[in-house]
Amino acid sequence: MKILLKLVVVALLANALWHVSMAYMTSYRFKDAVLGAALQEGITEDELRQKVVDLAGTYSVPLTAEGVTIGQEEHHTTVEGSYALPVAVVPGYEYRWPFTMSVDAYVVTPPVRRGDLIKP
Repeated sequence: MKILLKLVVVALLANALWHVSMAYMTSYRFKDAVLGAALQEGITEDELRQKVVDLAGTYSVPLTAEGVTIGQEEHHTTVEGSYALPVAVVPGYEYRWPFTMSVDAYVVTPPVRRGDLIKP
């Protein structure tokens, strides 16, 4: 009986670890995709906000346009937001695990030398 109890505890811990790690993987993938969007040159704040909301839908992240803060300077873009993902820590019980996203993107276009131009 003691071994069965230990196996149940180990199974519950493994289940919780699996679900929490999947939530973190989703969060990291979403943040990486937002960084890629923020690195696009010439994107406006409204276009970037819409892109972040679209990416949130793709990654099943509950983030709305109102929950996204975007700051843009000449070569620096910041994107911030927070959300909570439901995580089934124990079967039958979901905990809303909080995540924050903060992305800093620096977009600098290298100068083009005259000899580097390709002629058609």
